[in-house]
Amino acid sequence: MNAKLENALYAPLGWLFHAIALLPLRVLYVVSDVLRWVACDVLRYRRPLVEQNIAASFPELTAKEQRKIVRGFYKNFTDVFIETIKLLHISDKEMRRRMVFEGCEQIDALVKKGIPVGVFCSHFCNWEWITSIVLYAYVDEKVKYSQIYRPLRNKWFDRFYLSLRSRFHTDSIAKNAVLRELITVRKAGAAFVTGFISDQKPSHNDGLHSIRFLNQDTPFITGSELLLRKFHAAAFYADVERVKRGYYRIKIIHITDDVSLTEEYAVTDRYGSLLETSIRRQPEAWLWSHNRWRRPHK
Repeated sequence: MNAKLENALYAPLGWLFHAIALLPLRVLYVVSDVLRWVACDVLRYRRPLVEQNIAASFPELTAKEQRKIVRGFYKNFTDVFIETIKLLHISDKEMRRRMVFEGCEQIDALVKKGIPVGVFCSHFCNWEWITSIVLYAYVDEKVKYSQIYRPLRNKWFDRFYLSLRSRFHTDSIAKNAVLRELITVRKAGAAFVTGFISDQKPSHNDGLHSIRFLNQDTPFITGSELLLRKFHAAAFYADVERVKRGYYRIKIIHITDDVSLTEEYAVTDRYGSLLETSIRRQPEAWLWSHNRWRRPHK
């Protein structure tokens, strides 16, 4: 579609999002509750897949307990959508109140020495707010904060989400450009702190390594580890927990100071183990609508 035509067609949606974002979150959560009902019970958005994924991951739970996780997932799903839109109009002070990071000093100590850092993240709780780490971390012109993303097919939505993800002045790097961009950062004499959301289904040229994850043999993305290995980067895990609705605590967990000194796939294995611990603590908070295991569904 022509870019000018696309902008004209989607402009009213942009205005609507800006108007919605002006509302306080207590009001927006009422909107989220309505959206949850529509997504879960009316449209049944990917519901058979969500139910299958949860049943296979928690076979020890009763059907009633599994259904509770399913409904909790849709609540988390629409909350994340609403909270992401809120990035259009939220202050740094409010974000610091709602998104509390612990352990950032571990990263600070390394980047002050010029050591690059990779932070393993996931589609857990609110992954879009995690760019607010810069409100807690050491900020300097010699430290570049960024996150890796997969471009959306819809160009308008891609630009819209990129603008939201740059709210805290971090860079979004397309998956196919990450090596080139990080090399540029290092050549400029800067360290990087880059977030990798590595819990998705691996691409066709990845996924050669599997982990026993949530009771299933699960191929994991290994490209993140391979990339960090090339840069002799340190690795951490962002362990996110919802304290209550709209409030999160993120603990920065150390994995290694130099990925290149670890055994092959050791960092990926550790990430998988830490992620499973997070999911088992709050199972409704993970993005179960991913076709993670490529199973046919009803």
